[in-house]
Amino acid sequence: METMAATNDSIAAIATPPGAGGIGVVRVSGPAARTVAATFLGRQPKPRFAHYAAFTDADGAVIDRGLVLFFNAPHSYTGEDVLELHAHGSVPVLHALMRRLADFGIRMARPGEFSERAFLNGKLDLAQAEAVADLISAGTEAAARAAMRSLDGEFSRRVHALTESVTVLRLKVEAAIDFSDEPVESLSNATLLASVEAIDAEFAALLKDAKQGQRLTQTPHVAIIGAPNAGKSSLLNALAQSERAIVSAVPGTTRDVLRETVEVDGVLMALADTAGLRESSDEIEREGMRRARAELERSDVVLIVSESDVPDPALLEGLGTATVLFVRNKIDRDGLLPGVETDAAGRTTIRVSAKSGEGIELLRAELSRAADLGDGQQGFSARARHIEALERARSALHRVRQSLANLQALELSAEDLRQVQAALGKITGVFGVEDLLGRIFANFCIGK
Repeated sequence: METMAATNDSIAAIATPPGAGGIGVVRVSGPAARTVAATFLGRQPKPRFAHYAAFTDADGAVIDRGLVLFFNAPHSYTGEDVLELHAHGSVPVLHALMRRLADFGIRMARPGEFSERAFLNGKLDLAQAEAVADLISAGTEAAARAAMRSLDGEFSRRVHALTESVTVLRLKVEAAIDFSDEPVESLSNATLLASVEAIDAEFAALLKDAKQGQRLTQTPHVAIIGAPNAGKSSLLNALAQSERAIVSAVPGTTRDVLRETVEVDGVLMALADTAGLRESSDEIEREGMRRARAELERSDVVLIVSESDVPDPALLEGLGTATVLFVRNKIDRDGLLPGVETDAAGRTTIRVSAKSGEGIELLRAELSRAADLGDGQQGFSARARHIEALERARSALHRVRQSLANLQALELSAEDLRQVQAALGKITGVFGVEDLLGRIFANFCIGK
């Protein structure tokens, strides 16, 4: 396990994106922040006040002029003294400022080290710290809203509430062990089982919301398949609202997988237009069809496009676990109206015209529903490790239910409840997270 760096030194990083810009920000955290500010200002900085100053090198030559903002501990992002130097966004200028900071014994920050220090100093819990990275990388407004709710503590509050329920149950189990010779109704197996069922319902609700939050931070893959000339490329263009794919009446025009990322109800989706599926002796076309089949294996949603209400049964092969939507295209040619129908078998068909655009908004709505994305208004962002921890904790809770139902020794339930607490604690960083920190914060950008 990598040893965590001490936080009594000072770190610095360029906090704005690489390249030229109107403003560039260099951030400093640690005890040297106050000394740097006083050196540039010629006096002690006033916290949370913008000072105009000259940024000078060791010989007194001016590197640039800009603003100095000082945040005194613990009232800062990291909980330490923090300094921000707002200069012109010139790459040579910002690098010169970084070299100047090295004169004060300030080292270059590791990726995510500012947020890591915020966590270690109790300014953020681990789930909130990860939400910072999710907010920065959010590709849509929905993902940004979900990340902001996690950063505000929505996810953490629900985890803490669940942990409190588990703690109360564990105390009851421990008490039942201690007073096993004195039967107490509130500590009976039936009462404890009822508590387990209530907690399991909390787990189910939190897991559902966390999985939806995870999907908001990912890009669902949507494969568009069908027979040649069914209108797959036209459908991609209609969803992308641009002429991305070549459209031709000649069968077999699409030979490779064409990918396009589009926004559907505020969420990014990766669409893949594939080669038409049919019998063919053309070696290149057959390779395109092989790639089309391979695309199905990695897709979350599959759009089966056809010109009739009953698609070729061969198109239904190899769909795996993806959600399937049937798209009845070219309704403008056949005099049909756009609409959505779900038959007795649960098969959903959307009638559209990729050429005229009729029904495309209905298809967008069904795509969003199929991916189960929500809109980020009430959700929160979550990660795969959060889902794994919740599922591990719930599995341990299920063992408790089984032990109580089978009247097994309460010591087994007590140990399983301890494991439930441990798994939940790893989400917010209450305990047992040292081995996770290096991997988590290594994925952050420099300066955050």
